[in-house]
Amino acid sequence: MNYGIDLRNYEAVIGLEVHAQLSTDTKIFCGCSTKFGNPANSNVCPVCLGHPGVLPVLNKKVVEYSVMMGMATGSRINENSIFARKNYFYPDLPKGYQISQFELPICEDGVIKISTEERGAKEIRIKRIHMEEDAGKSIHDRGYDTHVDVNRCGVPLIEIVSEPDISSPEEAYEYLTKLKQILLYLDICDGNMEEGSLRCDANISIRPVGQKELGTRTEVKNMNSFRNVEKAIRFEIERQTELVDDGGKVVQETLLWNADLNEAFPMRGKEESHDYRYFPDPDLVKVVVDEKWKEGLKERLPELPAEKMEKFVNVYNLPEYDASILTLELEVAKYFEECVKYTKDTKSVSNWVMTEILKYLNENKVSIAQFPATPENLAKLVNLINDRTISGKIAKDIFPEMIQGGKSPEVIVKEKNLVQISDDSVLEPVIDEIIATSEKEVKTYLAGKEKAIGALVGKAMKATKGKANPQMVNKLLKEKLEAMKTA
Repeated sequence: MNYGIDLRNYEAVIGLEVHAQLSTDTKIFCGCSTKFGNPANSNVCPVCLGHPGVLPVLNKKVVEYSVMMGMATGSRINENSIFARKNYFYPDLPKGYQISQFELPICEDGVIKISTEERGAKEIRIKRIHMEEDAGKSIHDRGYDTHVDVNRCGVPLIEIVSEPDISSPEEAYEYLTKLKQILLYLDICDGNMEEGSLRCDANISIRPVGQKELGTRTEVKNMNSFRNVEKAIRFEIERQTELVDDGGKVVQETLLWNADLNEAFPMRGKEESHDYRYFPDPDLVKVVVDEKWKEGLKERLPELPAEKMEKFVNVYNLPEYDASILTLELEVAKYFEECVKYTKDTKSVSNWVMTEILKYLNENKVSIAQFPATPENLAKLVNLINDRTISGKIAKDIFPEMIQGGKSPEVIVKEKNLVQISDDSVLEPVIDEIIATSEKEVKTYLAGKEKAIGALVGKAMKATKGKANPQMVNKLLKEKLEAMKTA
């Protein structure tokens, strides 16, 4: 693959199909558990195994979650939608068909707003959101035999299909990030790609710049992270461009992404809808979502990411960058909002969360729900700095102790006698001693190089074990040194 190939003569046209596993306790058409990690083939019953004579019963919560996702993306909620059978044979599909939605999905015509550094703000249209059941899982890596685990059969999904509005791997990454963020804010999907709770297939084609007609598309599957989606799309754009430039033709096919090799390999010819022989499921009545039901679900919608971002900027007076970081994950945003109940210094709280706390979470691979220091204690730490009880340096020193022992900062400061020294009568003898024993730095300052005062402040802080008020040390040093100029 020639990764240095010139792509300026072509433009990419990308559409994403995202499957989000809904966080219900039971499956979409039966009462079996959806719990991940149970022994293979244990979360099953005659309904999800497709035994003759059984009848599916729709899980109401699946409809509600689907509608909420539609509302959160500005989609039209169809009052009537129907289920269809999607017919195909595969070892992990016991029924020989999958119950999905085809001609009349539950949601249509939504939008996700994204922004990338290269292209700025953009809207990606959502063509449809529909409900369906998941298939099982074929396991190919246990010797020579293929094993089938049908626990996943009947687990509820929504499929979110974008219009081909995405133009680059970066836009795809940003779109997926925004989509996952909304799912997590709604608390309808855990977003775990490694466990298969969130899966993405990418449809990719290229065409000469300015051409309206779409090129032949391929579909890439088997990406287990957003970064791999980004890499796979970039690979396929470059592969198609190189192929066309060499006089070849793109073949419509499905490719599997190999993350170890950073390459995609053909799997099968790309199917079209007629290949699946869709027809309305005769065992399920149409789904009717009336206005009363819609209004009830609208009232249950939480504050969504865009609303929370706006609130962080306009109410908490944070820069947009801070707001974007803090609202990326709902639990982090909640932690921040709990902190600012106890302090007015929202910017300092933001700095602590973005640097010290997120660093701790990344290094220890834990969520903020597992972070030991409470929001109230972090706010107290900020207040202790602001009222000059402790210095910023001391705060950094006691922060690890707050995490390890769960103690409040006041208790640690008291136990270790770390209260900041702000009394002139205590600091003056220290300053006099520093001046008397720092002939080189003093001469440099008196010669007009005022930056030399930094070294003197450092010595004073070291002499007081970091407890001196640095502003007062700086002030006293300046006063005494300036007085020496005129002496």
